[in-house]
Amino acid sequence: MRIRAGIILIEEGKIALMERHRAGRHYFSFPGGGVDRGESVEQAAIREAYEELGDEVRIRKKVAEIVYNGRIQHYFLVEWVGGIFGTGTGEEFTRSHPNDPWSGVYIPVWMPIAELAMRGDVFPAAIADLVAGSMTKGWSE
Repeated sequence: MRIRAGIILIEEGKIALMERHRAGRHYFSFPGGGVDRGESVEQAAIREAYEELGDEVRIRKKVAEIVYNGRIQHYFLVEWVGGIFGTGTGEEFTRSHPNDPWSGVYIPVWMPIAELAMRGDVFPAAIADLVAGSMTKGWSE
């Protein structure tokens, strides 16, 4: 089973997400991807943030480990340390094509955190709920 590492990047009340148009569906997901051989989940999260968003990040802490779609997924609260949002050059961009419904399109976006609780198209929903709840409850230690 391939392990996935994802990030939670929050700036000014907004969360960084990947907007997806794929196979006739429109939804949002948290930036992240598979952990490569020899790479820690933390290293994968940092790499994926750069590949998908163009952002250099530093991990603040691990906030969740879930099983979603049959994969173990680790999520890290991160802080921005450099880069330019929206300039990712990972394979998500080089292999995607708007006319190929199976590869689809990836678009880095900022979504107000207040919207997370009202939407049903942010996945995984458990992480969206965690982020929305953190605004009132904070992050557990």
